[in-house]
Amino acid sequence: MSKIWEQITNKAPIAATSDEAYMKTALGLARRGLGNVWPNPAVGCLVVKDDIVLGRGWTQPGGRPHAETEALGRAGEAARGATAYVTLEPCSHFGETPPCVDALIKAGISRVVVALEDPDPRVSGRGIKKLKEAGIDIVLNICRDEALEVNEGFFLKVLKNRPMFTMKMATTLDGKIAVHTGESKWITEAPTRQQGHLLRANHDAIMVGIGTASEDNPKLTCRLDGLEGHSPVRIVVDRRMRLPLTGHLVTQAQNIPTWMFTLGDQDDIRAEAYQAAGIELITPSKSNNENGITLDWVAYELAQRGLTRVLVEGGSHLAAAMLRRNLVDRLSWMRAPRMMGHDGIPVSQAFGVDHLEDTPFFDRTNLFNSGDDLVELYRRRDFDLS
Repeated sequence: MSKIWEQITNKAPIAATSDEAYMKTALGLARRGLGNVWPNPAVGCLVVKDDIVLGRGWTQPGGRPHAETEALGRAGEAARGATAYVTLEPCSHFGETPPCVDALIKAGISRVVVALEDPDPRVSGRGIKKLKEAGIDIVLNICRDEALEVNEGFFLKVLKNRPMFTMKMATTLDGKIAVHTGESKWITEAPTRQQGHLLRANHDAIMVGIGTASEDNPKLTCRLDGLEGHSPVRIVVDRRMRLPLTGHLVTQAQNIPTWMFTLGDQDDIRAEAYQAAGIELITPSKSNNENGITLDWVAYELAQRGLTRVLVEGGSHLAAAMLRRNLVDRLSWMRAPRMMGHDGIPVSQAFGVDHLEDTPFFDRTNLFNSGDDLVELYRRRDFDLS
C-alpha cells in the first residue's frame, strides 16, 4: 500500500503542455461517470493523432463498457499510431469485460499517457507493464493530483475499505439547520437547492440519520431535469427501526434502492414490513453485534457493497458522529444570509473536542455565489492514503 502511495505522489516532471491539456479534457469526461459507475472508477479517455481528437470515451453506467473501449470504438481504424490519454491505468485483467490493455494494443495505439496508477492489486502496474512489453511508449503522472481527486472514493474503497464521504450542509450564517421547532424548509434558495441535487447525482449514495429521516420525511432523490434517473442509493442509519412505514423512504423503496443499517433485533414484524416494502436491512454479524452499529463498520460495509462516494445529508447527530470518527473527507457548505440564534438547531451536535489541535481541519477548494447564498467547498487537510 505504501509503495502505491509513493508512486502516486511521486513528483515526476510533467511532460509537454499539450499532454496536460488533453489529459484535462479526459478528466472532464471521467467526471461524467461520477455517481453511476460504482463499484468501478470513473475513467475518461481521448484518442489523439496529429492534434486531432479521433475518439472520446468515459466509463458507462454500471462500470462498463470502459472508457478506452468507448474511445477506441469511436476512433476506429484511425486509432493506429495514435496517442491514448487515460485518466487511470488501463485494466489488465478479465472481469465483466476484456482487458483494456489488450484493446489498446490491438488498435495499434503507439503511445499511452496515464494520469495515475490503479491501486487495485489486480491491475496496479500490470497494465503499464503489458503496454511497455508491447512496445508502446508510456508517459505517467500527467495531472495526477486532479486524477486522484476525481477517483478519491475509488482509492479509499480499495486502500482503506471505506468510501469517500461528502457532508452537505445547508445552514444560516450562524450554522443552524432549523429553527427550534424543527422547521427547515427552505433555508437556502432554489438555485442552491439545485446545487444539492447535482451533488446527489454525482454520488453513489445518500446517507441520513434516523432523526432527519423521521422528522423531514425526505425523498432523497435527484430532481433535476434530465437527471431524474441518477437518484443514488438511499441509506438510513436506524438502530431501533424507528423509520415511519408511511414515509417516502419506505413507500418508494421498490423504485429506488434503499438500505437500512439496524440492529435488526427489535421487532420481527416491523423488519418484515420494511423488507416487503423493498428495503434491504443491513445488520451486524454476531461477532460485531456486541459493539452495536459503529460508523467504522458502516463505512466498511458500504465499501464491501461497492460504494465509492457517499453524500451525508444530516442530521446534526450523524454529522457529529462522522466528524468524531474523522470520516468526513469533503464539505459542501451552503450558507443562506440568515441568522437564527442560539435556540436554532446546529449543523453538528457536540463531538467531544477538548483541544484545538483535535478539530477536523479542511482546506477550501472553491467558493461561489448562488443567488443570495454562498457555497463553499472544502477538502480534508490531512487526507492520506498511506
